[in-house]
Amino acid sequence: MKHLIISGIIAASFLTAGAETWSYTRCVDYARAHNISLQKARLAESTAAIDLDEAKAQWQPSLDFATTQGFTNTPWGEGSKNVYSGTYGLNASWTVWNGGQRENTIRRSRVAERISAINTLETLRTIETDLLQVYLNMLYARESVDICEQALNLSSEQASRGKALMDAGRASRVDYAQLYAQQEQDRYALVNARATYNTRCMELKKILELGIDTEITPDSMDWTADEVLAPLPPIDESYALACETDLTLRSLELQQESADLDVAIARSTGRPSIGLTAGVGTAYGAPGGAFGESLKRNLSESLGLTLSVPIFDRSKTRAAVARARVQQMDAQLDMDRRNTELAQLVEMWYIDTGSAQSRYEAAVSQLESARLSAELTGEQFALGLVNTVELITAHNQLTEARHTLLQAKYMAMLGKTMINYYRTATIVL
Repeated sequence: MKHLIISGIIAASFLTAGAETWSYTRCVDYARAHNISLQKARLAESTAAIDLDEAKAQWQPSLDFATTQGFTNTPWGEGSKNVYSGTYGLNASWTVWNGGQRENTIRRSRVAERISAINTLETLRTIETDLLQVYLNMLYARESVDICEQALNLSSEQASRGKALMDAGRASRVDYAQLYAQQEQDRYALVNARATYNTRCMELKKILELGIDTEITPDSMDWTADEVLAPLPPIDESYALACETDLTLRSLELQQESADLDVAIARSTGRPSIGLTAGVGTAYGAPGGAFGESLKRNLSESLGLTLSVPIFDRSKTRAAVARARVQQMDAQLDMDRRNTELAQLVEMWYIDTGSAQSRYEAAVSQLESARLSAELTGEQFALGLVNTVELITAHNQLTEARHTLLQAKYMAMLGKTMINYYRTATIVL
């Protein structure tokens, strides 16, 4: 039996050594390089840069070459009945002015590129906050496993003691059955706690895009009571800083700027436009002389200036301006709604964190009382002064007090970290 226990300990140590230890910072760095959502956001940012280059290229003239080759057959005509002809031409055009549409399109594309860059950064921040909650859930689940193991060890000792008392005739079989049932209940709770921890590990691996064969273990972390109960900064100051660092608000402000440019672009469609065209062309027909001589004789050059003045466009310009103005108002409403959401989020974290800190203070006292009660009840049970029901009750109260303290600690630290995130746009764990 002793050899089996030693072998189990060695095997467990090898399993622990094989699992990689991941800090929160390492998780974020890995997600920067491997998260698919972030990679797709970067692709969208590249597309926005391409659109901007395309908009800038509208200042350049266009140039194309065109040729037409034809064969004509006139079976009942006089003279040559078969004629081969070909035309060749270089055509260039350049928009001198189109009511400011080109300039505003470039500005809008530049704004779209900035929005795309902000969206990429916002995706990263979302991943960071998601990782924070999953990572803390992993730590919480792991400590829950420890609590369940302590509860199982204690109930196993009590069941063994109850069996010894039963064998000595100092306890009934009913008393032992109750203690054994408590032991099995704690064993079941431990199995559930381990399953929950494995689920939290899977959630973290999903965000990191890790394979099924990767073992992951979070770093050990602990916080003192002073850190958990540290006072929170003023809520109005946090809200003001949150408004300054919030990327969604920055994106909505740029969207409103883009809507302003859409109005300008819509108006430009109703203004006159000026275009410059130029071309060089020639033609050849056979029969009709030598090829080179024919091209030389038919060479022509052209240069033109076109002024286009829209008179009646069936209300297209007016409808475009109206739609762009609606987009303006919609962008402003989105900004107002985001300000309200941000205020509610900050206030919610303050309420939850303050409540968790209060629960933590109460849980510290509750745990100490439950621990003392469990110790005294255990001693009294050994002396036959209390029954198994009182012993099991004290045992469950101790386990519950440990879980309550653990939950309050993690809720308080999550809230404090999120409040700091809204203030500084960074997560320090």
